[in-house]
Amino acid sequence: MQNGAARLQRILHSGVKYAAGSDMWFEYPGKTRGEATATMYGALQQLGMQPADIVRAGTVQAAELIGWRDRLGVIEAGKFADIVAAAGDPLKEISDLERVAFVMKGGFVVRNDWNEVDDSSQ
Repeated sequence: MQNGAARLQRILHSGVKYAAGSDMWFEYPGKTRGEATATMYGALQQLGMQPADIVRAGTVQAAELIGWRDRLGVIEAGKFADIVAAAGDPLKEISDLERVAFVMKGGFVVRNDWNEVDDSSQ
């Protein structure tokens, strides 16, 4: 864990562009790619990365690094309109992204569990 934390801090302070994502979903039986990535986000927070920086690394910075900033990474007119919303506040606790309650893909709602979300902890 200490090696990972030190390496992450060097990356964050180096000025290099970085993105957060994972292709290790197959290492997590029963989890989708998104669920596996959310797990990785929690690990980044445990290593010292701030939740807002993790969200940026998985969205706008990732889009920029793959050359798709004109299509995704932010919520703007003319973009793909791929959006997830989670119960809780992932900017305070990134693991809240593991509780996805709403998904929009290409501007169409494909999941809406808001009526089923227990928000009594809010």
